Amino acid sequence: MAAGGRGVLASDGPVAGGDLAARQAELVAALVAGGPLPAGFAPAPVEAARRALLRKRAGDVARHWPLLAAGLGDAWPATFAGWAAGRPTNGSLRDGWDLARKLRDRGTLPPLGAEELAAREAASRYDGRTAPRPRRLPAVARAGGALAAQLAGRVRLLRPAPR
Repeated sequence: MAAGGRGVLASDGPVAGGDLAARQAELVAALVAGGPLPAGFAPAPVEAARRALLRKRAGDVARHWPLLAAGLGDAWPATFAGWAAGRPTNGSLRDGWDLARKLRDRGTLPPLGAEELAAREAASRYDGRTAPRPRRLPAVARAGGALAAQLAGRVRLLRPAPR
């Protein structure tokens, strides 16, 4: 509680525990999931915080998907922000995987990203809803012209994506 018994987010009096939790949830939704701006918050600072969180999230995803980010080069931040705005995170690994699949489906996946996606899909099973699981049986995966195979837990890129 702030001085005078006022709630941290309240603008006109104390906030009950449930009300505070609801307002915090609304603010989080506005910041990371494209939710509407809660009453009592200035739009400019919330938008600045939302953009900063998207940049941080893009950096986290780039650490898990370095070839995808490198393949997009200077377009990485804008591409990621355009895709991620309005989507809550599923974690950096899954966010990168979902973005790479979306770019593949659009035909805009860069060759380095295609090779990375093919290698990931050969190594792990990911349905888009639950966490990826390592494959136990041999597997072959294709993405954007790249071809990767997994045998005995080792992944090899058999054919690079055309450049």
